[in-house]
Amino acid sequence: MTAAASRVLVLNSGSSSVKYQLLDMRTLQRLATGLVERIGEEGARLVHTPLNGGAERERTGEFADHAAALRAVAEELSADGLGLDSPELAAIGHRVVHGGLSFTEPTVIDEEVLTEIERLVPLAPLHNPANLLGIRTARELRPDLPQVAVFDTAFHTTMPEYAARYALDAKTADAHRIRRYGFHGTSHAFVSRAAAALLGKDPGETNLIVLHLGNGASASAVRGGSCVDTSMGLTPLEGLVMGTRSGDIDPAVIFHLMRNAGMDAGEVDDLLNKRSGLIGLCGANDMREIQRRIEEGDAAARLAFEIYVHRLKKYLGAYYAVLGRVDAVVFTAGVGENAAPVREAALSGLEGLGLEVDAELNAVRSKEPRLISPAGARVAVAVVPTDEELEIAHQTYALVSAE
Repeated sequence: MTAAASRVLVLNSGSSSVKYQLLDMRTLQRLATGLVERIGEEGARLVHTPLNGGAERERTGEFADHAAALRAVAEELSADGLGLDSPELAAIGHRVVHGGLSFTEPTVIDEEVLTEIERLVPLAPLHNPANLLGIRTARELRPDLPQVAVFDTAFHTTMPEYAARYALDAKTADAHRIRRYGFHGTSHAFVSRAAAALLGKDPGETNLIVLHLGNGASASAVRGGSCVDTSMGLTPLEGLVMGTRSGDIDPAVIFHLMRNAGMDAGEVDDLLNKRSGLIGLCGANDMREIQRRIEEGDAAARLAFEIYVHRLKKYLGAYYAVLGRVDAVVFTAGVGENAAPVREAALSGLEGLGLEVDAELNAVRSKEPRLISPAGARVAVAVVPTDEELEIAHQTYALVSAE
């Protein structure tokens, strides 16, 4: 890496999309952001936003594959003088969903790393193949540039065995790598550090319950900067009620559906991941729509909200017990950052644990980290906007700068 190189391109490759951001790590300025969606489909488009005052640009047409999509991204960046051939580009950081137990920290990508990410595909069949496509394409475009994988599961690898293990036959579990891995780790890492800063504390001395509430949702118990428990497990299906996922459910429900409803494994998988959660309960997975319907007296929306909040309370209580001492409960992601009624309802009745919100502070909308608990509260309640792209860029730049 040259002395002038301070930019990191962050790529998040999905099965039919690529999200990207270009950041300058010396100023922490975003230079460009964008999205290519519907790759390989009709109606594909690229939306590119230069952040130097330029107008948003859109390209439509065919992007046959990820290679075509990334070439188009490179062209858009070049049009702004930010091309992939720039000597100021230090590295490309890639979001990779599943690192198993193999990857506990950001890792410079080589053929051995690619082989291991591919070996983990059975644990994340919808995500790791797409992540690999993005990595391989980016390496073809810039084979000379350091490329770094940042893993969603890495933050949770500090969980003790008693939290990570399921009570399954040990030989079977080990043979098939069945354990709790956790997800959203990049967000939990960023938010837990930012929350400690908001409290004026050293992360190593801070105990937090972090609630990442978006369409996907997860909770984590963070002791001294390290995850000691998290709600998602072998897959992102376990845990909280989510937009379209059921979260925790009696495993025997699966056998019941297969035996009595004639469903096969694929149909049950589709039910639990895509047709359950909030959308399964009331037909909507947007919390704003659910709130609107509650105000209109919709009983199904109200019940869905109550089920969602009840599950949140159960995890709050469980993680309070796991940690023993809690400095703050932290809300983040789309619902956590913007849905004041969710935050209020989740903590209602928990005053005995030192948990409550100040109604006026809770109602404030802001993109800044902030406290919403009353002055002098025994346990702080915070809202901290997450920034997974910045976290990936930080981890990538720190790794390549140290080499």
